[in-house]
Amino acid sequence: MNKDVEAILFTEEQIATKVKELGKQITVDYENMEDIIMIGVLKGANVFLGDLIREIALPVYVDFMAVSSYGYSTQSSGVVKIMKDLDIEIEGKHVIIVEDIVDTGLTLKYLTENLKSRKIASLKICALLDKPERRKCDLKLDYIGFDIPDRFIVGYGIDYAEKYRNLPYVAILKEEAYQ
Repeated sequence: MNKDVEAILFTEEQIATKVKELGKQITVDYENMEDIIMIGVLKGANVFLGDLIREIALPVYVDFMAVSSYGYSTQSSGVVKIMKDLDIEIEGKHVIIVEDIVDTGLTLKYLTENLKSRKIASLKICALLDKPERRKCDLKLDYIGFDIPDRFIVGYGIDYAEKYRNLPYVAILKEEAYQ
């Protein structure tokens, strides 16, 4: 285990099982639809998105957006910046936003409003991790991997100051690692 990890919340095996479940549910929900676009929110969701699309038994398009409200902090600034927009056209398409973690929901709320303004056919949200007790806005998550406590976590694509993304599990980061 990494020296900065306090505890492992979800093992590789638990994550793989949950990702398979989510992929199967998305397959069922979208089996009669075309033009499904999975939008990964960079950088944290890239690992989850890569595993998730391999569990969806339908043709899907993949694109990415990079949005920032954290920088090198442990707290969201509340100011959302789009650092990278989509490369493909989404008008009239069924969109699934894929997020690593939903905390306050403010960044995701901004993103959903932005995407809805592009005249899409439908929008759903798939998040590996949810911290519902931290929510500061009304936001419906359609697919949730795990609810987590209000602790600072890393691993499976999720970072602190660009470190720990490569951990194969989701873990609580020791406070001294980010103080």
